[in-house]
This record gives sequence, structure tokens and C-alpha cells, in this order.
Amino acid sequence: MRKGSLTEEDLRLLDNYRRFFGEAYEAIVRIIREQLQLEPTGRPAKSTGAIIEKLRRESIRLSQIQDIAGCRVVMGDITEQEEVVSSLCAAFPEASVTDRRANPSHGYRAVHVIAFASGKAVEIQVRTALQHLWAELSEKFADVYDPNIKYGGGKELIRRVLTETSEHVAKLERKLVDLETLEKEPSGLPELANQKYPERLEGLRAKVAQFRAGIAQDEEWLTKLFSDGISELVKRKGQKQ
Repeated sequence: MRKGSLTEEDLRLLDNYRRFFGEAYEAIVRIIREQLQLEPTGRPAKSTGAIIEKLRRESIRLSQIQDIAGCRVVMGDITEQEEVVSSLCAAFPEASVTDRRANPSHGYRAVHVIAFASGKAVEIQVRTALQHLWAELSEKFADVYDPNIKYGGGKELIRRVLTETSEHVAKLERKLVDLETLEKEPSGLPELANQKYPERLEGLRAKVAQFRAGIAQDEEWLTKLFSDGISELVKRKGQKQ
């Protein structure tokens, strides 16, 4: 498959192989629904074309591909994302975790949990709402302009737009983590936390509220930016067809 000389028999065998993951996928999704009370979206098996492309793009064997089957869970923010990843690791003790937030793949940020059922790997993507919108934007750019955009190729301008907006998402989500910390321990100083200096504590609370308002404004702006971009690219794809 990597060399490109494919026969009908090769494609038939590959199709049979990918279909073997359907049962494992259903088992994983059932546990997510029943134990975590979440509704994942996804696919029981990667297409044969996508598998072949991945083999040609990366130096891995067919047996090493961990996303033949996969599902996705989208959470509101980074705190909820962390909670779901922890719950998934508890539900699937043998799972491995790949955190693509600190070291994104061409701007793509998410946490991937690789769970196993019947000896087969199923990739569970856990994204925040902003990470998901960014990924959708990247997908639409790839659909309209160049599939290689998702893997660091394509036009430089598009790559720069995706890289910069991905960094905006990361900065905003780091602010959200800082905000959570501030709200749990508003002052960082025990005497203020014990309200020995209520006027200072009130001032700090006002700053926290201002910080939250700024984060909400940035989140609204990014959400609109991504949503508008996705809508425009969907329109352009329709015009091309």
C-alpha cells in the first residue's frame, strides 16, 4: 500500500481489516455513554483511502495506526476537558494519553485518549469548544484549498492564519486556568482569604470579575471568527462544486 501498487484483493483485505474495529468502537462508545453520561460522535472505521494516505505520509506500520476507529467528545472549556480525560483514564485503565495542547500538531490542539477493547485501539479525541471550532476551520481550509494544510503544507498565508489563531486559543485557555486558580484562592494571601482585610479582598474580587469579563469577550470574538470562517469556506466549497 505504501508503494502504491494496489490490487483489488489488497483493497478487499484492507476493508475487512478496518471493519474488525467496529465491535471495539461500539464497546468504547457504550462505556462513554453509560459511565460518563456523554454523547460522543465519531466513526467505527477510517476509510481505506485515509488509511493508505496515512501509511504513505508517516513512517508507521498498519498495526501501529491507533485511529482506525475513533470518536470525539467536545467539552465547554479546558477545566471540563481535564475532568473528562481523568474520567476516561479511570474507565479505561490501560489507556494511553497524548496531550497535543502544549505541543500542537500544525496548530491542532486536543487531548487524545487511546482506549482498548477486544485488543483493538480506539482513539477518543477530547476537545474544548474552541479547539473543536479551530479544527473544523482547518478541515474546511483543507477541503477548499489543499488537503496538505492539515499536515503543515499548503499556502503560507493559510498556515499563518491557522497557527496564529491556534495560539490565541492556547493563550485564552491558559487565562481560563489562571482564572480558576484565582477564584479558588482569590488573594494568594492567607490573611486576605480569612477576610482580615475585607477592603483589599473586595478589590481583588473586582479584578477577578474584570478578568473574567475580558476572557468572555475574547472567547466570544474567537467563536465568531471561527464560525464565520467556517461558514464562508462551506459556501466557497459549494461554489466550486
